[in-house]
Amino acid sequence: MCSSVRSIENIAAVAQSVLEQPSILTRHPNLNISRISLRRILNNLGMKPNKVQLMQELKPHDHPMRFRFAQWAEQRLIEDEHFYQKIIFSDEAHFHLGGYVNKQNCHIWGSENTHVVMEKPMHPQRVTVWCDFWSSGIIGSFFFENEQGAAVTVNGERYRAMLNEFLLPKFLEKDTDDIWFQQDGTPCHTTNATIDLLRTVFENRIISRNANVNWSPRSCDLTPLDYFLWGIAKDECYANQPETIQELKHEIKVAIDEIRAHTVENVLKNWVDRMGGYCAASRGSHLNEIVFHI
Repeated sequence: MCSSVRSIENIAAVAQSVLEQPSILTRHPNLNISRISLRRILNNLGMKPNKVQLMQELKPHDHPMRFRFAQWAEQRLIEDEHFYQKIIFSDEAHFHLGGYVNKQNCHIWGSENTHVVMEKPMHPQRVTVWCDFWSSGIIGSFFFENEQGAAVTVNGERYRAMLNEFLLPKFLEKDTDDIWFQQDGTPCHTTNATIDLLRTVFENRIISRNANVNWSPRSCDLTPLDYFLWGIAKDECYANQPETIQELKHEIKVAIDEIRAHTVENVLKNWVDRMGGYCAASRGSHLNEIVFHI
């Protein structure tokens, strides 16, 4: 049976179909071949399943900035091997009620990698959640919303209110003399009023545009929230298919609360590798060794 399924005619048909339609998820719509046989034929043809990878476009001037940041981080790690445990990484993310494309289950077969665009609704229901990620654990989830529970745009005033009411009070009685705070270059993060507020706790230990150490723009691959937290949280929170915003918020909280300390430590050690082994070595380019080989 197997030999007949993988006949010369079927192999030729699969090869032609891949040329015409490289996206094959489980069964090819035009071929009466099982998924296992289809995969064997594709493997025999020398084709590999390429995952859809999303990477932010780097501008020409981004590379030297990323390289300089990696060099700075490497030097700090030489001076203190535990420096990676002393950075609070922070970020916001949107979670859409309708879910999102699960890249782990979407393969595109071909002898070369491909670029795929998938459409989504322009204004889906969503929540906006903020977290920070550091060696002492994950602080969050904080949802930016109005009194009615509807998501709101994160502006400078709302961001500073979150810092004042949610984050900074957690550090009032802690020794923060060697703790750094990282944030990306979103305008609400980098106004003078916001930076001045952060300085009341972190003084000159702020990694951000307009602060002490520049955070490289378009560097999602250099912050644990982007390369780990949001992905794992979305995979987990959509597994139960939440149907309301309240259910979605509950699932997000559960997914993030279930991340254990040893996982956080491993993710931060991966950040160390990204700084020296990849970002510095590539002089600020995309981390292809990590993106395509882990």
